[in-house]
Amino acid sequence: MSNAFVAPHFQNHEAARDWLENIRWPEGPVCSHCGTINHAYKTKKPGWYRCAEKECRKDFTVTTGTVMERSHIALNKWLMAFYMLNASKKGMSAHQLHRALNLDYKSAWFMCHRIREAMKAGGFGQLGGGGKVVEADETYYGPTEKPTQRNKYLPPPTKGRRTGPANKRPIVALVERGGNVRTFHVPVADQATVMGIVYNNVARESVLHTDESRLYTYATDFVAGHETVKHSAGEYVRGDVHTNSAEGYFSIFKRGMRGVYQHCKEKHLHRYLAEFDHRYNHRTALGYSDIDRTLAAIRGVEGKRLMYRQPH
Repeated sequence: MSNAFVAPHFQNHEAARDWLENIRWPEGPVCSHCGTINHAYKTKKPGWYRCAEKECRKDFTVTTGTVMERSHIALNKWLMAFYMLNASKKGMSAHQLHRALNLDYKSAWFMCHRIREAMKAGGFGQLGGGGKVVEADETYYGPTEKPTQRNKYLPPPTKGRRTGPANKRPIVALVERGGNVRTFHVPVADQATVMGIVYNNVARESVLHTDESRLYTYATDFVAGHETVKHSAGEYVRGDVHTNSAEGYFSIFKRGMRGVYQHCKEKHLHRYLAEFDHRYNHRTALGYSDIDRTLAAIRGVEGKRLMYRQPH
C-alpha cells in the first residue's frame, strides 16, 4: 500500500470503530465482562452493546477493557498512532504524534505509553530449543535515578575494570538466532540475576552464545552448551559463534532512544523496551509487514488498562 492513511478506518471515528470490531470480534460482539461471544444487542448509544446473558446484562464497547477504554480521542487517531509507532523502525516521538494528529502533547505522550503497553508480550514460553542458538548480552543505557556511592578503594564494577556502567541502567537481552528477542531492565546485572534470567527464559536444549563476561561462567549448568567470543582480544566472530544479533538489537534500541526519544525516566524504560521488542519480533525478515505489525499490536490491547495517574 503506497499510502496507508487513505484507508477508510483512518478517516473518521465511525469507520474506525467498525474496522476495530471486525478485527477484535470476527465472530460477533464479545462481552468484556463475562466473555460471552455473539450474545449481545446494540443499544441506542452508538457503538455500545448490552450483554444478553441473564446473569450479566452489562454494557460494553469494542474498547472496554483495553488500553483505549474511556479515551476521548477519536478511534481513527488511535489507529493512526498504532500504525505510526509500528511503521517507524526506531519509534515515533510524542511530539511528532501531537503535531501529526493535532493532539495535546500530554494526550499524545499518554497515548504512546498505552500503545507500548499493548505491544508488551505476555504468556510466552522459553527461547531456543534443540539445535537452536540463543545469544545473551547486556548493555547500559542512561543514568540511574538514584546513583549509588562507590567505595573509592574498590575497582569500578566493569568488564576489565575499565570505565563503563557505574550508575547506569543495566539491560539484559536474550536473542534467539533468527527469532525473537526478550529484554529485561534489572536493578543490577550481577551473576545471580543474569543466570536467573537465562534459567527462566532459555530452553535447556539450547546453545548459549555470549562474550567473555564472567556473568556467564556457570551457564553450562542451565543450557546444553556455552560458546564465547573474546571481544577484549578483538574477536567478534569465530565460525558461527558470535553475539552480533544481540549487538544489532542494542544498536537499533540506542539509536531510537537517543535519536527519537532522547530522554526516558528509568520507571518507563521497561515499556520502551517492550516497544522495541515488539517491532524486532515482528520485523520484515520474519515475514511481517507494517500492517501485520500494527495488527499484532492492536490484538494485544485486551486486558491492559493503563491509568494516567500511574503510567508505569
